[in-house]
Amino acid sequence: MAATASAAPAESELDRSGAEEEPRGTEPEEDAGSGQTGPTAGAQQHRLARLPLSRIKTLMKADPDVTLASQESVFIIAKATELFVEMIAKDALVYAQQGKRKTLQRKDLDNAIEAIDEFAFLEGTLD
Repeated sequence: MAATASAAPAESELDRSGAEEEPRGTEPEEDAGSGQTGPTAGAQQHRLARLPLSRIKTLMKADPDVTLASQESVFIIAKATELFVEMIAKDALVYAQQGKRKTLQRKDLDNAIEAIDEFAFLEGTLD
């Protein structure tokens, strides 16, 4: 007798309202076509970004070529920075695990930078 798969989600995947929860570590996707503007759109973007947007904006304005920075551009820079840090950290983690360590060290970042062509622009920056 073959077991049949149930289409209903497991009880642990449901929150109290009956809606399915998203797995931990995932972020809800932003609806690009919503066209929201104003304070609610900024608050929504702030929740999706892990880095402080005000600090990102301050760093962007430190460039003399930048006079104004829109909320959207600050958010995009913050997300790109998050993805970059996540990518280099994951690649460096491989080298830490090869050394049977759980903590990233500078030499792990150096190894990732040397081994992966996408990080070639970083060579010599940690010296």
